[in-house]
Amino acid sequence: MSANLAKLESHLATRSYIEGYTPSQADVAVFKAISSAPDASANPHVSRWYNHIKSYSSEFDSLSGSSKAGEAFLGGAAPAAEEKKEEDDDEVDLFGSDDEDDAEAERIKAERVAAYNAKKAAKPKTIAKSVVTFEVKPWDDTTDMEKLEQAVRAIEMDGLVWGASKFVPIGYGIRKLQITLVVEDEKVSLDDLQERVAELEDYVQSSDVVAMQKL
Repeated sequence: MSANLAKLESHLATRSYIEGYTPSQADVAVFKAISSAPDASANPHVSRWYNHIKSYSSEFDSLSGSSKAGEAFLGGAAPAAEEKKEEDDDEVDLFGSDDEDDAEAERIKAERVAAYNAKKAAKPKTIAKSVVTFEVKPWDDTTDMEKLEQAVRAIEMDGLVWGASKFVPIGYGIRKLQITLVVEDEKVSLDDLQERVAELEDYVQSSDVVAMQKL
């Protein structure tokens, strides 16, 4: 069964994976349903995801999760259910009809508006965060990767939290550091972070943001 590239393109426009924040069996199922590399000009998000998941080919059997979420993107799959609307208590009828006289109707409307505004003002502000997959490449195979990772994790920024990591072979005995991090969007600039990493010139040749997804 082939993959529905149009639906997949729309889904991956704001996500790095089929579900969750790391590769899973759902990604594997959809990847295998695509017979050849997608056209980057027609489906740029699918192409970016396809190349990223392809780098995990040797680990497909060991990736966690279920393939169930990937079924929604295979040909003939039922469309995903529409997202649930906001809670009913957020949908305040500001201008509900009323059988009373105009003065009483205006008073009730004013009370509803005031209650609605008070409720909105009391809601805490949502802190926008993103989960990022970050890669750091060493100079050569003589670079001490353990020390490289220690140096990277030693970078501290307000709103930055380092997560899981692994070393990924890239050829000729050279490995790169692939590490996950969570950032508060208003506090952390990824450009600034890359500049800080570039300062570790004894270990680092280059760095790259390979995936990013809003939390």
